[in-house]
Amino acid sequence: MDYYELIQSRESIRNYDPDRPVPENTLKKILDAGRLAPSARNIQPWKFLVVSSREMLGKLRECYPRDWFRDAPHILVVAGMKDKAWTRSWDGYNSIETDLAIAMTHILLAAANEGVGTCWVAAYNPEVLRQALELEESEVVYGITPLGFPKPEFVRKGAKNRKSLDEIAEFL
Repeated sequence: MDYYELIQSRESIRNYDPDRPVPENTLKKILDAGRLAPSARNIQPWKFLVVSSREMLGKLRECYPRDWFRDAPHILVVAGMKDKAWTRSWDGYNSIETDLAIAMTHILLAAANEGVGTCWVAAYNPEVLRQALELEESEVVYGITPLGFPKPEFVRKGAKNRKSLDEIAEFL
């Protein structure tokens, strides 16, 4: 698929087929896109946690109580080590959120390219995740997404409602 077609067609999926797990080789291709993402000073201060076991899925699903979230056969947690990320000397800006946002975006686009549905979730309970995953104090969860194939009856929404380029771009 052409890259621009991919960007135009990618959408947040809230309708997963619980009986159709994503093959491991496809999961690895998707995660590799995140691995290849740029990060400040190429530090790569991230960790990608793919949760697929029934026990761990049960624990993680408590962090975001939506029915559609419970149907996904996998949950991906993108976490980072804030203490290892690059910090700008001028003002102390830490790049962890930027680094993880780029990696997460690469992952979501790669998943769409493979026909795998995702939905970037930020409205989760971070303490539930921290406890379930036994994260270190320095590890920050930046985002989570279900990973799975849409149910066969899923209907794509079509054209996205976005501002025009003239409304957001300035050429100086």
